[in-house]
Amino acid sequence: NMKAALLFTMVLIAVMSECQSVRFGQLCSGNSSNRRRTSDSWGQGKYGAGRQERTHQGLDIVCNDGATVYAPFNVKLNGKVIVYTDPKKAAINEGINLSGEGLCFKLFYVKPDKYSGEVKKGITSHIHVQMCDKSDPTKFF
Repeated sequence: NMKAALLFTMVLIAVMSECQSVRFGQLCSGNSSNRRRTSDSWGQGKYGAGRQERTHQGLDIVCNDGATVYAPFNVKLNGKVIVYTDPKKAAINEGINLSGEGLCFKLFYVKPDKYSGEVKKGITSHIHVQMCDKSDPTKFF
């Protein structure tokens, strides 16, 4: 079953203001340790991995299909994100801009209940974590 084999991807793009002590809390149900996606038929989930004609500028966190996605800490919702301009990728094309703990980040491949306001730790499936400044987010995990 192809659907069961596919993982949704959420991109978490974060920019830091030298918040070395900030740690992301659990990002999705069923993965309390934020286990990272290693390698599969689509490539590697680590920061800096090759992606055809580009470089992977984030970190993928494993999340099962249908898993609940959580805010990693108290966040402000800063509007909708359109992930791709390619209509072939429109099936998983939504996300949200967030900020909190001195970080700016985006969650891709999620359709939240709302796009503005605030959410306490714990937003309602691998998760891609990418810093706004394209630096390596691994130290936050």
